Amino acid sequence: MTSAAAVAEGRVAAGGGGANHGARHVAIIMDGNGRWAKKRHLPRAVGHKRGVDAVREVVRAARTMGLEALTLYAFSTENWRRPEDEIAALMGLLKHFIVSDLDEFAANNVRLKIIGDYKAFAPDVVELVENALARTAGNSGTTLAVALNYGSQAEIAKAAAKAAAKGTITPESIEAELDTALLPPLDLLIRTSGEVRLSNFLLWQAAYAELWFTEVLWPDFKPDHLQEALDAFAQRERRYGGR
Repeated sequence: MTSAAAVAEGRVAAGGGGANHGARHVAIIMDGNGRWAKKRHLPRAVGHKRGVDAVREVVRAARTMGLEALTLYAFSTENWRRPEDEIAALMGLLKHFIVSDLDEFAANNVRLKIIGDYKAFAPDVVELVENALARTAGNSGTTLAVALNYGSQAEIAKAAAKAAAKGTITPESIEAELDTALLPPLDLLIRTSGEVRLSNFLLWQAAYAELWFTEVLWPDFKPDHLQEALDAFAQRERRYGGR
């Protein structure tokens, strides 16, 4: 299994595996769908479809691994620069995923949350998303937070403006206005495909999160890879700037 654990301030011998990893909230930058397709001489849309299959597997695994929250970077504000046919294919996959998996979310106590401005999408997508949010709102198991039309810099600027309108700007007042305010603090951020950057994703939330990078392309990312990342996390010593 090819992976590289990145940027840890130290390690401590601790057990990993299962729900003993200690992580409550994991986020993933799902990168590599296009490269996966290109390597196989397939259209990019096929890579995105396989990427959705990977999402399904990882969401199921997150629940069994005891995560309270899983945040997935599905569509960034920068993704609007992609060709129109690719954006249309992504929207189609999003709609299919919501329709096909909503019953499973409901049955398994998964709560859906959206971060970002999903209302910028077409009305039919917005309607599906809001229906899914309403149907899973009462669930108390793993929260699946999907970043749609999301950019962290815009999120921080909006949160700071809201905090200013209410009074004094402090780190705490800004954090209270972030899209992730009701989620547990971010513990671990994973990026697939060998890229080593945050790409405007959860910049505030990642201040003291552990980072883990893997060469695996997203469509090939399996629950075993998630477990590997959680095992690596369990070996980290989190100092939060202390000694």
